[in-house]
Amino acid sequence: MLGNFLIGLREGLEAALVVGILVAYLVRTGRRDRLAPVWLGVGVAVLLSIAVGAMLTYTSATLSGGAQETFAGATSMVAIAFVTWMIFWMRRTARHLSKDLQGKLAEALTMGSLALALTAFLAVGREGLETAVFLWSAIEATSDGAQPVIGASLGLVVATILGSLLYKRSVKLNLATFFSWTGGFLIVVAAGVLAYGVHDLQEARILPGEDTLAFDVHHVVEPGSFLGTLLKGTFNFSPATTWLQAVVWVLYVVPVLFFFYRQIRRNNRPAPTAPVPAGAAS
Repeated sequence: MLGNFLIGLREGLEAALVVGILVAYLVRTGRRDRLAPVWLGVGVAVLLSIAVGAMLTYTSATLSGGAQETFAGATSMVAIAFVTWMIFWMRRTARHLSKDLQGKLAEALTMGSLALALTAFLAVGREGLETAVFLWSAIEATSDGAQPVIGASLGLVVATILGSLLYKRSVKLNLATFFSWTGGFLIVVAAGVLAYGVHDLQEARILPGEDTLAFDVHHVVEPGSFLGTLLKGTFNFSPATTWLQAVVWVLYVVPVLFFFYRQIRRNNRPAPTAPVPAGAAS
């Protein structure tokens, strides 16, 4: 539940910030009369994201046996590719996101209501689709009844409230620090979803090694215990892990975390100052 809450919080806040940037620009430039198309685009993007989640749930429910496991495994792989790309994209473009969105919105203002709605739809829809696919895969990987859904829903609600407070400047939040910490957490969660997807494909006999375990700690971490539930809900940890799952987990989480935080260090590095010519101070 905690893991899905943080996923909902992180992804929801990204979307809320995008909406806040779009609305604030129109309000600041005295174009409140053009808010309706923006909200229409946002609403359609949200409905599309919900529809994608519902479609994935329906498709999975109508399949059986190996087909269901193949679908879940393949969807997990797509979700990991999507969320990894978005984590690095957000890290790289966060500084210029507001300027880029405002530029696109200014251009759309000259083109009419349809362009405004489309701009809002694309900006929010990108975040919404990522959230829908990744949350669905994470909830499937957790397999813990309604708790993951409740956790994700609470995260989205808190993100909406927090985004509103940030827009009104009622609270202050160091977004760089927030996205740095939650980005690292999402990478670890994504590694767990990836391992879960590998196991699904092993059960579907698409990947080998289902019966070759790297470790089995059921006697230490029982699936129904508090520790087992916490590890499963937060990191998608499985007490019985195959060698292929373990190798894939390490090969994903180690390099991705390394490059993610290396990029952060580079972005935070102060720009070099130009040398002062001799005699300039005199």
